[in-house]
Amino acid sequence: MALFAVAAVLLLFFTSSSSATWCVCKEGSDTILQKTLDYACGAGADCNPLHQNGPCFQPNTVRAHCNYAVNSYFQRKGQAQGSCDFAGTATVTASDPSSAGCSYPASSSSAGTGTSTPSSPYSSTAGGVVGDDSDGGLINTTFFISFFSGFVIILFWCC
Repeated sequence: MALFAVAAVLLLFFTSSSSATWCVCKEGSDTILQKTLDYACGAGADCNPLHQNGPCFQPNTVRAHCNYAVNSYFQRKGQAQGSCDFAGTATVTASDPSSAGCSYPASSSSAGTGTSTPSSPYSSTAGGVVGDDSDGGLINTTFFISFFSGFVIILFWCC
């Protein structure tokens, strides 16, 4: 009985230890990344910080703006499975992509409350070409690795 209690505590320890995750765009052409950026901003990301004179306008590159937009979308969707896929153009990372003056949200509570308006430079023009939550996407790898590690430790410890 004590063995099960210790195993449960270990499993809880491994599965409850979570680290922050962000969503960033993969390497790709500016055309593809622009479609991803447009989709994210039109589908609920807070892209106001990307506007000229906004805290995340610099560096003024498609990739940098894409990174911020997909992360905002990912956080606003509660880091839901598939919300950082964008038809394979984005990926989850444990490395904080924030830069001087531009803080990337790491949770839905810090993802901002503003929305892009249709008159913004980043409104949705992708027409659903770029994926969203329904694409399947990634497994929550942090949880999976923690759960599997706890299981392996218990298995080797008791058997």
